[in-house]
Parts: sequence; C-alpha cells; structure tokens
Amino acid sequence: MSDVKPYKIDVSEQKLELLKRKLELTTYPDELENSSWDLGTPLTEIRRLVKYWKEGFDWRATEAKLNETPQFTTPIDIDGFDTLNIHFAHVKCKVPGVKAIPLIFIHGWPGSFLESLKLIPLLTEGSQGPYFDVIAPSLVDFGFSDAAKKIGFSSSKHAEVCHKLMLKLGYTEYVTQGGDWGAIISKFLALKYGPAHCKAAHFNFMWWVQPPKFASNPFLWLQYNLQPHSDLDKARLERRDWFIREGYGYNLLQGTKPQTIGYGLHDSPVGLLAWIYEKLHDWSDGYKWTDDEILTWVSMYAFSSNGATASNRIYYMDRHLPPAERARVFAPIPSSVPIGFSVFPLDISVWPAAWGRTAGRVVFENAHPDGGHFAAHERPEWLAADLKAMFGKGGGGYGAVTERNGYASGAKL
Repeated sequence: MSDVKPYKIDVSEQKLELLKRKLELTTYPDELENSSWDLGTPLTEIRRLVKYWKEGFDWRATEAKLNETPQFTTPIDIDGFDTLNIHFAHVKCKVPGVKAIPLIFIHGWPGSFLESLKLIPLLTEGSQGPYFDVIAPSLVDFGFSDAAKKIGFSSSKHAEVCHKLMLKLGYTEYVTQGGDWGAIISKFLALKYGPAHCKAAHFNFMWWVQPPKFASNPFLWLQYNLQPHSDLDKARLERRDWFIREGYGYNLLQGTKPQTIGYGLHDSPVGLLAWIYEKLHDWSDGYKWTDDEILTWVSMYAFSSNGATASNRIYYMDRHLPPAERARVFAPIPSSVPIGFSVFPLDISVWPAAWGRTAGRVVFENAHPDGGHFAAHERPEWLAADLKAMFGKGGGGYGAVTERNGYASGAKL
C-alpha cells in the first residue's frame, strides 16, 4: 500500500505568526454584568484564554505530543466526487498474540480525531480484553483531511469514505463507534455496508430515536405509555428540551448559511475560540477543561487544512438531503446489525430507555450516572468498558467480527 503515507502534524511558522498577529489586534465587545454563561462565552474567559494563547500556549510542544500517535494519509476515491486525501490515526493492538477487533472511531463537531486519543490506549493495551485495532480518521472537511469542493457531501458520503478506508487497510470486517456526527456516520455504515462489512455499531449519541410506535413496537409502546415516566426519563427529556430551546442556534446557522458564519470563524481566532469553547462548556458534565485542552481543540480548527468554515458544511448537506435520503437518518437500523448504546446524562441528545430500544437490534445498553457529549474525552474509561462489555465474551456483539486477525488482505503499515 504505497499510497498510505506516514503523517506528522507540522503547522507552518507563517500560520503561527499570523495567528499571533490577529490575537494582538483583538478588540472585545462589552457584556452584561450578570450574564455569566447565559448569553454565551463570558468575556473574562475569552480575555484569559487569549492572553494565554498569545503568551503561554506552546503549540510546538502540543504538536510533538500529538505526533506520538501514529498518523497516516491516503487517497480515497469517492463516487461522484474527486479523490480526496484522508488523514487518520491508526493504532494496532499492543498485546502479542491477540486477535484484535478492528474499530473505526468517528468524531463529530466541534471535535476531531483528538477525541480518540484518551480512548485508544484503553482499547489497544492493558490487562483486560477484548482488544481492538483503532482507526480514527479526520472526516472530510475536518482537520488534516481534504475538503469536498462541491455541494452534496452528506453523512452518507462520509460513511463511504470510512468504509473504503477500512477496506484499504485490509479490514474487510469491522465495528464502529461514534457520537455526534460520528454516530450518524456510523449509522450509515451500518445501513449501507452492514452486515457484510460493518458488523456492529456502538453509539453514545442517537439524535434519531423517537417514542415507540404501536405499529412497529407494540410492547414498547404499551410499556412507555401505560406507566408514568421515571425520574430518570423525565430528566433526560428535560435535557433534550433545554438543548432544543437554548442550545440549537449553532445548528440552524451552520445548517442554513454555513458560508456566512464561516467568514468570522475563519478570519477571527477569537470568534472561533468563543464559538467552540461555548460548546465544550455547555455540552460537558462538569469536566474541568484545562486551557491547554481548550486551545488544542480550537487550534485543530484554526490550523486545519481547509479552515474552520469547511467543517460547518456537513450540517447544510444533511439538512438539504432529498426527502427519501433524509428519512434514512431517522429510520431504525436493520435488525441484522447488532447495535449498542451508552447514555451520558448531560449529552445534548438523551432519551428515555424505551426510545433507545426502537433504534434497531439493541444488544447492549448502559446508562451512566454522569458525563456529557464528549464521552471519549470526558469519561474514556467508561466508554472503553462499555465497548469491552459489548464485544467481549458474553456480550451481545461477541463474535460479530470473524476476521479478527486484522489485515485480511495482508496489508501492512
């Protein structure tokens, strides 16, 4: 596989200098005295982070740390689009003599392949199996992957890229894990390539689930409608309602006019910082984001190959799908593909237990006492434990992958 090339992140000095100059020229709006986070990212937070970004944050040290994770790029031919160069992390199981399960971890927005980095060692090494080979791509339009150059690159096309990447690496059978857009793309992997190739899927986000319907799930419908909501279900519905009422504005903007909002995000590092940091704060569950973590996540957009604007477009593409294709986003996954899900109570999309069981052939579910939208980063140990439980002996996904010795084609990296 001569076109799979090792990759090291190496942001140019020109980009670093331009960022510093823009930060030095920043002017700030005022804010209301008692607004806290109610109106968005507070001015005191932004001033502190901008000062640190200019004077203390060491991108080169961060870059060196990120480059400790094996990364690669390879061209992928996409039907109806150009050949695009795809960036991905690829860490193979470190336990000798073990048949590893190929797992593609798919990030969302405002995340990146960084979301996988705490999870990877928990899945590829240690004393407790099962073990995995983990592939964590940068989605098209994100990070260090190429951007699509014409309208139509929806979550279904992202799934095509992920599938072709797995085949190119020799993984003819694989499982997938995702939250946010990673969950929707994982769903399309199951819809389009399961069960022949995508053997199972695990989600920590399922925006598409709905109350059970009598025609399709009569027993769940009776259970859900004839007994009062538990306190847990009430709390989940309240969180869901809060997000739609108070936190959904970004989605409407990026889903309708991504180019317009994109000028500000591309040209102003402080605008980008405020836009992303608000989500990191509001969508997590008391996670203590360090300034270095915040600036690393934001830098992945500031220094991405195609800028922050490109990453907005997936919202537009899926919002403007033809009706029949859009309906697939909200349809159950066919019962031939086993699925599992983990619920973290302060995610932006949480659902009553009965809703989750309408998603398809559910073989694993777990509800955690805390945690938010960025499960792989906030609670990596819990997410890793769920994956091991689902795919380990006695789990509902055990044995889903039969070619568990990795490179079925004999390809090497």
